[in-house]
Amino acid sequence: MSDTVSPLATPFPAIPPIAGVTPRIARAGYKDWGRCDLTFVELAEGTSVAGVFTRNVCCSSEVETGRDNVKQGKARALVVNAGNSNAFTGYRGREAVEAIMAQVAGRIGCPQEQVFVSSTGVIGVPLPKDKARAGLDAVFTASECSWEEAAATISTTDTFPKGAVATAMVGGKTVTIGAIIKGSGMIAPDMATMLGYLFTDAAVEPAFLQTVLSAANRRTFSCITVDSDTSTSDTVLAFATGKAGNAPLSSFDDDGADAFAAAVGDVCRQLAHLVVRDGEGAQKFIAISVSGATSDESARKVGLAIANSPLVKTAIAGEDANWGRVVMAVGKAGEPADRDRLSIGFGGIWAAKEGQPLADYDEAPVAAHLKGQDITIEVDLGLGDGRATVWTCDLTHGYISINADYRS
Repeated sequence: MSDTVSPLATPFPAIPPIAGVTPRIARAGYKDWGRCDLTFVELAEGTSVAGVFTRNVCCSSEVETGRDNVKQGKARALVVNAGNSNAFTGYRGREAVEAIMAQVAGRIGCPQEQVFVSSTGVIGVPLPKDKARAGLDAVFTASECSWEEAAATISTTDTFPKGAVATAMVGGKTVTIGAIIKGSGMIAPDMATMLGYLFTDAAVEPAFLQTVLSAANRRTFSCITVDSDTSTSDTVLAFATGKAGNAPLSSFDDDGADAFAAAVGDVCRQLAHLVVRDGEGAQKFIAISVSGATSDESARKVGLAIANSPLVKTAIAGEDANWGRVVMAVGKAGEPADRDRLSIGFGGIWAAKEGQPLADYDEAPVAAHLKGQDITIEVDLGLGDGRATVWTCDLTHGYISINADYRS
């Protein structure tokens, strides 16, 4: 984790212990750093699991095995390694993952496919099996750690640990959802965009948990971008231990299902915003609201074209109300748009309406808005009812410095 904290950082929330979930941390020494880099979470028997994974075709063995294992719907353990992504490492990477799964399964007495593994860090270096083995030996006997410690341990270029929490009433029982996430660079919404883990004591059938997580992902993690790059290791997993004592949720017809889905969506939105707020070199958090599109999906794609534009992002970094760059980004999105119906604003103040600059446009209040840390860009396409919000950050010299020195 970086020594310099993002100016957009927020305090870590008070996530309570979650019944059936035991996190521990240890140091495997995957990089030459003096901190823990292995997070291990043991889960109660019968825990349901759901997941979404990167669409990057050069994905890691951890992603490949996770995709396969999540189909059987149950989990007993999670292992997250930081400092080495184990991606683009061929059969040696696969062997390392299988060795971790076998060691954990033998230790806690569960099928190997109920052990989920994630790794994050440098691409192209096989995960050292000896370090993984020693790290697991250490973590098995470690004391239970806090959620903040677990979040810090899975970090790489993150500048602050990230977590979220929410509760919901489900079948007369209060259930808790606690979550941690890491992500700062190589963030683009081709699915999950980083390593994130949700834990709940609710009883939820695996198929319904997958439905809820996938829906939340579309509205949150798939609507953020830092640099348009989709990682080889992106993973979001949700675990439900069933220890809250509610009748298991299996569909939206069940008592409390809507409340549970809303809480999952809330947690995912909190996490997604935290990742953007810790974007490498970020100084400003940008929300781009697109309305008037032909569909919600079209609005999302237009928003992402704006959010991924280096010209837009550097203009915001320079506090320049250059709405012409937004026009450019809308036009290149490949989605339905009409120049003569397009309206653009900053901070709730319209600069152009229906294809024309406003005659009485006063840039002073917009310039004042851009000096803040939380920036909004509004776009109305004037074509239909589709709408979406996308979140990103500005592009500064800090991003270049971090990534130019990443392997140093």
